[in-house]
Amino acid sequence: MSGSIVRVRDVMKKEILSIDGMASVTKAAQMMREARVSELLVTRRHDDDAWGMITVTDLVKQVIVPGLEGEEVSVYEIMTKPIITVPANMDIRYAVRLMNRTKIRSAPVEDMGEVVGVVTLSSLVLDNNLL
Repeated sequence: MSGSIVRVRDVMKKEILSIDGMASVTKAAQMMREARVSELLVTRRHDDDAWGMITVTDLVKQVIVPGLEGEEVSVYEIMTKPIITVPANMDIRYAVRLMNRTKIRSAPVEDMGEVVGVVTLSSLVLDNNLL
């Protein structure tokens, strides 16, 4: 990298796909498949509520492996909440460290209390010549 600092906002994916927590995990899987993503942001019920996230790993570990029916399980039942968000103005090197230490592969990007994008660990490392 050159001498300039690359911020999370510079590399985040701006398209945010979200789902209501009351939706079925089958609906979540369909959305992920169509958009070719591995996570969905779960919408907040009100302004004081925390954001949630559902990932392909959640689907596999909590629905497929136990043999549950996706139509009978709601996103709310298996999502992660609250989630770690990454500040939009954070240096990507610190974002990589945070995500590695907390063992997460993707995180919503927050700016002034609003989610403005999503960043993945692989895109931070592989797309930015950190190695």
